[in-house]
Amino acid sequence: MEIVKVSAHSVPKSVAGAIAAVVREHGEVEVQAVGAGAANQAVKSIAVARSYMALVGVDLICIPAFATVEIDGEERTAMKFIVQPR
Repeated sequence: MEIVKVSAHSVPKSVAGAIAAVVREHGEVEVQAVGAGAANQAVKSIAVARSYMALVGVDLICIPAFATVEIDGEERTAMKFIVQPR
């Protein structure tokens, strides 16, 4: 599954375009965010991607979960959002 990583400084419209593109190509995408700011940007991005895909008749759903990622040699807990069409 393709992974889109989001930071606190990510632009939601840009990330939404990436989410929509990956869903069109692969059928689903995993969006990862570490930290509150990144999780906020990820949720906004998913909401915008839903509206992009709704224009072509696709209803996206989001399944939130936790993931462990390695950053600079340290394990961190990330939020992951599995986005797929319903």
